[in-house]
Amino acid sequence: MTIQQGMLRTPVSDTDHSAGPKDAPVTLVEYGDFQCPYCFRAHPLVMKLQERMGDKLRFVFRNFPIAELHPFATKAAEAAESVAAHAGPDAYWKMHHAIFEHQQDSPTSLDGPHLLRYAASAGAERSLVEADLEEGTFAERVQKDFTSGVRSGVNGTPTFFINGVRFDGNWTSPSEFLEALKEAATQGAHG
Repeated sequence: MTIQQGMLRTPVSDTDHSAGPKDAPVTLVEYGDFQCPYCFRAHPLVMKLQERMGDKLRFVFRNFPIAELHPFATKAAEAAESVAAHAGPDAYWKMHHAIFEHQQDSPTSLDGPHLLRYAASAGAERSLVEADLEEGTFAERVQKDFTSGVRSGVNGTPTFFINGVRFDGNWTSPSEFLEALKEAATQGAHG
């Protein structure tokens, strides 16, 4: 078996958190860390790309917390997973956005009390999310995402895959990123 470099090893499935149509011609997968300052910078860019591409783009977010550098990242990922489990996919995306919107507020903006507040505002029952965080209910799910990233060659965040192929272009350039997505849309393969 030949292994291609820069390929997404774990295909997108119904267990992934995705926004946009499943049959979109472009699937953009981000391996991200909720405490990473670069992911913070990428967040509004991805939202603009989603807006520009509309129904042609399906966006998938996978957890890749780099705990050695970001001590709150793993619990933030677990909290987002808990919100999804208790309040559904729309609530997951509200939590996802809230975490990134508040990431830079203070050094502790992603600690337990803050995460519980964001979870409640996303529509989840605070006590359920708190229990999940204390018990590590979603630690395995977060680790599964992380492991899939390692298998795909992810070693930093954010790392993007467009239709299953690692995007090694300049993601900080909105025009370059958009052009890569548009080119993938004309090719029509899924990742």
